[in-house]
Amino acid sequence: MVDPKAQHCPNIAYRPITPSDLQVLEKIHADLFPIRYESEFFLNVVNGRDIVSWGAVDRSRPGSQSDELIGFVTARIIPANESEIADTLRHDPSRIDQTLVYILTLGVVEPYRNLGIATSLIREVTKYASRIPTCQAVYLHVIAYNDPAITFYKKMLFKCIRRLSNFYYIQGQHYDAYLFVYYINGRRSSCSPLELVTAMTTCMRSLFKFLAAKIWKNEDKKIPKWSKCKESSCFLSKQKKRVVTTEGAGCQCV
Repeated sequence: MVDPKAQHCPNIAYRPITPSDLQVLEKIHADLFPIRYESEFFLNVVNGRDIVSWGAVDRSRPGSQSDELIGFVTARIIPANESEIADTLRHDPSRIDQTLVYILTLGVVEPYRNLGIATSLIREVTKYASRIPTCQAVYLHVIAYNDPAITFYKKMLFKCIRRLSNFYYIQGQHYDAYLFVYYINGRRSSCSPLELVTAMTTCMRSLFKFLAAKIWKNEDKKIPKWSKCKESSCFLSKQKKRVVTTEGAGCQCV
């Protein structure tokens, strides 16, 4: 496998995953993910059975290792009207040909992380999806405790549209998941309930601030700004101080 930290100037190349990658692909999945995948999944990946995939290799490694996987992404095309994000899409229900690309797995072995490999692999997927005229979006799930993945997909401009309770069941325990979507080919999502509430809250805050400012201005006109204090001949302000409160910066899926 990979010799950790051995390469200082890797020469990363990307290629389709092939049957010769089967053993390495299985091992990397076992090393990286808490979920165990069936053998049929890996056979479908390496043989391209309803799954598209891209692999990353380091051409600077010696001998046959120069073609050994150090990263991968797998994905599947599914009908839009059968997906769990169908309610977020602005599409014609009668168009049964509309599709989505669902990312199944994405991984990079530890010594090659933070080199932009995962970014390049995701871009391969989005470019592929963009070339499909009927494709509306790329989407995926992230387990709720995987903060690096959540940060990564946000940087890649994926949109977190909901949190799914008890989505994963791993080693006898349930875990929530976040659902991320990247819209393509000019598609946009319809407003989710959370987005509607956020928009209404923002409007109400703006209206409240506007009305408060007008009332404050009117009060300023009615009350003399300064009066003389008889006891000490000092000047006291009759204008009350404003109480400044912090406001929420919006809703984030973190």
